[in-house]
Amino acid sequence: MEQITIKEVAKLCGVGVSTVSRAINNHPDINEETKQKILDTIKKYNYVPNNSARNLKRSDSKTIAVLIKGISNPFFGSMIQVLEGEVKKKKYSFVLQHVEEDEDEVEVAIQLEKEKRLKGIVFLGGMYSHKEEKLRQLTVPYVISTVNMQFPEDARQCASVSIDDEKESYRMVDYLCRCGHKKIVILTAGKEDVSIGKCRLAGYRKALEAHGIPYDESLVISTRKDSKTYSIENGYKMTEELLKEGKEFSCIYAISDTMAVGACKAIFDAGKRIPEDYSVAGFDGLEMAAYYQPSITTIRQPREEMAAEAIRILFDLIKKKKVETKQIFEAALLEGESTRKIV
Repeated sequence: MEQITIKEVAKLCGVGVSTVSRAINNHPDINEETKQKILDTIKKYNYVPNNSARNLKRSDSKTIAVLIKGISNPFFGSMIQVLEGEVKKKKYSFVLQHVEEDEDEVEVAIQLEKEKRLKGIVFLGGMYSHKEEKLRQLTVPYVISTVNMQFPEDARQCASVSIDDEKESYRMVDYLCRCGHKKIVILTAGKEDVSIGKCRLAGYRKALEAHGIPYDESLVISTRKDSKTYSIENGYKMTEELLKEGKEFSCIYAISDTMAVGACKAIFDAGKRIPEDYSVAGFDGLEMAAYYQPSITTIRQPREEMAAEAIRILFDLIKKKKVETKQIFEAALLEGESTRKIV
């Protein structure tokens, strides 16, 4: 979709270009009703004035943006290093943009593309599905990393690089069930989540079903809207509340290692032991999981390899080469000291 121009905004509002300019610059010499009409049209059509480089052609720009959703999660740290290193090797500029949990990363990308005259975009984290009409507003190649994205059927300039979150979550819960656990708590994302949290919860549910264990909604602990999902603090608070309620369980499965670390701290603070009283498992394979005491059983994602593949694909897309639109990496289950077999 072509970017709307200031002339088109003016035409849609039935005013002159100078009036649109006054509205954008909050000039006092403009009717308030007219100003609001212009601002509403700008928002509706995602118009962004390019004040810094009006005459700069995209072909002259060599900037790659990385949009990261969930900056509190250290999972992305090593991926950003790989992406930045590869971008600089190609003599391109690197822009890192943080996206809040409640923000739409595609809307942020649309704005950033127009402001920075980007050549390409890498998304880290985010949602699995977006409206096709919104995705079509991105006019540069982009790669979604860590999310198995659903693209429009005729999409030609996009790809995704990820693991199969549902499958790998199933792998973890299957392991816990085979260790003898029947009452497994899952610390997961908010109920409104339609991305990674939803997939990992689906894997949890399928593994229980495969082992003939009834799905118990009371053992599904969802993140509150006022908390950052992939944070140690969130894992701590969820587990603290769980223990105070006195629910019967033998194991906690957190959908990230950071949440698992928080869960462990809450268990220790309650005077309990790991894994003697409760087993704890995480997801992601962060360094902190290996060095925590006790070391945490987790699913390791090949983060650096995924980041390298994402940026390789992006540059192929920029060069208009044909690429596989979906790359699925295998993860690995790492047994730590935080889980044990029970009778």
